[in-house]
Amino acid sequence: MFDYEKYEEECVKIRKSNAELLTLFEADLTTKGLSQKTVRSHLSNVDFYVNEYLLREEPRPMENGVSMIDMFLGYFFIRKCTWSTPQTIKGTAASIKKFYKCMLDHGRIPKIDYDFLCSEIRDNMEQWQADCAMYNDPCAENPFDWF
Repeated sequence: MFDYEKYEEECVKIRKSNAELLTLFEADLTTKGLSQKTVRSHLSNVDFYVNEYLLREEPRPMENGVSMIDMFLGYFFIRKCTWSTPQTIKGTAASIKKFYKCMLDHGRIPKIDYDFLCSEIRDNMEQWQADCAMYNDPCAENPFDWF
């Protein structure tokens, strides 16, 4: 039986930790001289990933997000996020990659995890973007067939 109270308690803990990590990420982006608009965009993309997607079905800390990037960008983001376009997939992937680079730099994840994330993004980006374009194409016969 699903224990909703336990799920919520765990999510609260993870969100608190994520808030600290996002603050660290924001400081790194600001130090690198990015504009406030760019910083806000990266923070928004990562916040959605770590505080919405990773906590959706079960409470998962950001460390678990490394292995879930393909399911997120290759399926969930395309089908469930009405703002998904091939360009937003690329931008969201860039934000997530920058976030996990920051986590690597601050000793929050091992290099092997960061390398895995980068290879997943590199190896799948073209397919994710093509799938998104097809899914968003109003002329496609049945965009659900390919999922």
